[in-house]
Amino acid sequence: MKSEILKIKERNKRVEIDKAWETSNTRRMIIAILTYIVVVIFLFSIDAPNPLLSAFIPAIGFILSTLTLPKYLNQSFFKSIIFALFETKSTYIINI
Repeated sequence: MKSEILKIKERNKRVEIDKAWETSNTRRMIIAILTYIVVVIFLFSIDAPNPLLSAFIPAIGFILSTLTLPKYLNQSFFKSIIFALFETKSTYIINI
């Protein structure tokens, strides 16, 4: 029984560490930098104009995509949009 509890606690620690890494700013910056480097190489290979400047767009886009809205805004705003969309579609389907 105690060994099972210890195994569960060890697993929980690993899960917490993995979750901390997934949400860390270090991970975001590493991915953004790697994205920038890969896009620069690609843009140079196709002879695109201003590849060093143009490669910032996908890197910044990645960083922006990982930002989250505050919890209250996220819940209320997006729920209202989803309900509005489904209500409109169901009304449209019923009226046909």
